[in-house]
Amino acid sequence: MDLEALRIFIRVAELASFTRAGEQLGLTKSSVSLRISALEAELGNRLLQRSTRAVKLTPDGEQFLERARRLVLDADELAAMFQAPSALRGTVRVDLPVSFARDQVIPRLPEFLAAYPQVQVLLSTTDQRVDLIREGFDCVLRIGALSDSGLVVRRLGTLPMVNVASPAYLRKYGTPRRLQDLDRHFLVHYSQKFGGERPGFEYADGGRYREHPMRSLVTVNNTDAYRAACLAGLGIIQVPRKGVDTSLTSGALVEILPEFTCEPMPVSLLQGHARNVPKRVRAMMSWLEQILEPYVR
Repeated sequence: MDLEALRIFIRVAELASFTRAGEQLGLTKSSVSLRISALEAELGNRLLQRSTRAVKLTPDGEQFLERARRLVLDADELAAMFQAPSALRGTVRVDLPVSFARDQVIPRLPEFLAAYPQVQVLLSTTDQRVDLIREGFDCVLRIGALSDSGLVVRRLGTLPMVNVASPAYLRKYGTPRRLQDLDRHFLVHYSQKFGGERPGFEYADGGRYREHPMRSLVTVNNTDAYRAACLAGLGIIQVPRKGVDTSLTSGALVEILPEFTCEPMPVSLLQGHARNVPKRVRAMMSWLEQILEPYVR
């Protein structure tokens, strides 16, 4: 059986689209359609229901999908079993938060590519939550609470947090010393979906975390804008300490209310399947874990 045809079928099934599968695989839509038709002819069964609006698995296709995944993963594992690390080849599709990719991963990416010269990295950087399966990623780094179901999670630890503001902001509004002082202050509000939750300053109260309601002058939806708004004097932010270490050292930002930090932020690596993950993907995940090790606890 044609392994490449199985790979194409798996991607079409996961994305529910011939066009998107072709884009990810570097093939035309017609080529994808022909390979699927040939596979169905070989099997003597229809695997996909096509319509102008959607592509869906048939009952036979649903059963075949799981077997096809196992077969492809087994083939990849067998091919890589006796390869030296430098002989690993193929593409690794990974999604990372913007600031982490910019500050930690990309500067050190030459190290990974030197160790695995035949591996190509397809790197997506966004603070929005991607759909790992539908968008074809091998692994995703998540900073924050998880909501995905059915994914394999490798929990790496947590990031210590800090409250900061710019010197210009503190000169204008004063330095808060108590939670009650926050009533005359502003937060830079971070929200991936505008019009969602109201801004609040999170703090530890015994064994629980609570929120002190606050006002906001600006709402942003990515970490670069979040930090930039704080540097511009638009409000207080609560961020991982690692992300603002340089700004704290230089005096561009000032720590406030150190006894009222918010809950440490969990850091996790997500993948779609636990069994027979290709060695190139395992190598990337282990490398990312190594990079993060000095920062998480």
